[in-house]
Amino acid sequence: MLSHLIFIMLLTTKLREVTIINDCIFCKIVRNEIPSTIVYEDDRVLVFEDINPRAPVHVLVIPKDHIASMNEVNAANADLLGYMMSVIPQIAAQKGIAESGYRVITNTGAEGGQIVHHLHFHLLGGRQLKGLG
Repeated sequence: MLSHLIFIMLLTTKLREVTIINDCIFCKIVRNEIPSTIVYEDDRVLVFEDINPRAPVHVLVIPKDHIASMNEVNAANADLLGYMMSVIPQIAAQKGIAESGYRVITNTGAEGGQIVHHLHFHLLGGRQLKGLG
């Protein structure tokens, strides 16, 4: 009986995780359920134009695997983040901002300004960006 209860609890947890992923707007973009202007794509990463740009160049760099935020980064997925960091300079060069400079931002949690709970990096440039402080 206890094993059945544990199984049901695990199944419920897994179903809840799937629901979160199925409802994730960025996961829907990865699955081509929502259109986006794709800048770069490979088997691990998707880069697309932000729909509310804050600079002349403003793209989002996301992992195709659902990671909710920086709080979920661990040893098992750290290589993916390293890979994402290696893609960013390539995109900056493609967008013509590598030499002039650019900013990379991620927001984590409510007070950090995270709106979409799928890890993403904002790559901004194309003009003089104001300081953060």
